[in-house]
Amino acid sequence: MSQQKKFGLLGKNISYSFSKKYFTEKFQKLMLQNHYYEVFDVDNLKNIEQILNTENLIGLNVTIPYKQEIIPFLDELSEEAGKIGAVNCILIKNGKKIGYNTDAAGFEKSLNLMKRKQHNSALILGDGGAAKAVKYVLDKQNIPNKTVSRKSELNFENLTNEVVSENKIIVQCTPVGTFPDENDCLKFPFEALSDQHLIIDLIYNPNYTTFIKKAAEKGAKTMNGFFMLEQQAEEAWKIWNS
Repeated sequence: MSQQKKFGLLGKNISYSFSKKYFTEKFQKLMLQNHYYEVFDVDNLKNIEQILNTENLIGLNVTIPYKQEIIPFLDELSEEAGKIGAVNCILIKNGKKIGYNTDAAGFEKSLNLMKRKQHNSALILGDGGAAKAVKYVLDKQNIPNKTVSRKSELNFENLTNEVVSENKIIVQCTPVGTFPDENDCLKFPFEALSDQHLIIDLIYNPNYTTFIKKAAEKGAKTMNGFFMLEQQAEEAWKIWNS
């Protein structure tokens, strides 16, 4: 009998996770009977060594809130993960734990699908791991961008209509509005949005966050995080099989 291969998702409050279902179905489709996907839903990283040393563990997806916190526990980072400063995929090979960032590739594919000529500057809402991957892609494409977060100079209290109307790409990278708190929404001047705007909300559960609904009411073009999620999962699969 061939050896078991284990994969998993590391995060906090992730019972709603897409990854387990996605990979379990993928294993079935590919008839990989010895492949298993587990969810490691933990309140902190104090037992992380134990998780990383799980027998036959090949790879992990990493989600909120550990994309940055996980870095000190890894042996090596890919060039992209090092530049971004966040990891959402780990490969365990010959006892070595290597961190990658596949959010960047997932976001870039989403952006390229939706971007039009007028989408030439951006606001990034949030400053966590996903926001760092988004900034990396925007910088790579030479799209000027500003970060709006609770702690930054430009924040949710002083964000003006003028700044929002000037920046035609808005990327919502915070977890605000994720299931089960679907009615929650960031404080944001939606009245400044127009049909020239592109709104990408990285949340995928629910399909339509309150943020996306309010943006769509103003005629903005909107996209949720599902396509990005699928793309980053496929990138992770490539890495684990490299």
